[in-house]
Amino acid sequence: MSFQGRVSGTKVKRALGVQAALEWAFRTEQAQLDLPLPPDIIEEGFGFGLEYVLLQRAVLGCKIDGGQHKIGGYTHEDAEVIAATVAGIPDSFGGKRMAIRVAELARAGLTPDWMPCAVPRCVPTIVKQNQHGTHAGAIVVGTERIRVRGPGARATWKTVDILACPVTFSPHPQQIEAARRGYDDWWQALGWVRDGLIAGGVLREVEVTAAMPRARPWKSRDGR
Repeated sequence: MSFQGRVSGTKVKRALGVQAALEWAFRTEQAQLDLPLPPDIIEEGFGFGLEYVLLQRAVLGCKIDGGQHKIGGYTHEDAEVIAATVAGIPDSFGGKRMAIRVAELARAGLTPDWMPCAVPRCVPTIVKQNQHGTHAGAIVVGTERIRVRGPGARATWKTVDILACPVTFSPHPQQIEAARRGYDDWWQALGWVRDGLIAGGVLREVEVTAAMPRARPWKSRDGR
């Protein structure tokens, strides 16, 4: 795919925000990550680290140490530069794990799910259904002896069950927090990739702009 145009004989680069550039590189051009093996894993080994990388290679289309073009077609050199930049995400921004996540989301054309409008709600953990409909279930949490008036005004003692309805919060506040922390980490990594591509200035037909996805969209008026 070529983005170039000509104005008075000069090539015009196609301006893309970093997320659009990533989706073009990984989704359209099918660029692949060159992920080096961990230093403590030899190539012939089958430790967990290598298995993880091989699994990600199969799932995401990533490759290890070699080959610069997609099978059956040419991968644009700008896409390869973008992929190489993603592969170099430093540990302070998530390292290889984040690089794989960035590539995976770009290849799928997705943004991390930050659980828009999610509000924890108290819901029963036991739900029962009968002919009268659906209702919360209860469990026995103890017993109590009570004095009741029997026939002839005689008082007797009776043991009764103490019932309670166990509840939980759904979605759990920690689940929402984790989702939004994951989005923020991804956003920070995209900022690093964007800055690196802009500073490098080696892309020939694509110009990465300063545009970024929304930062903390749950803080906006249409999210929580």
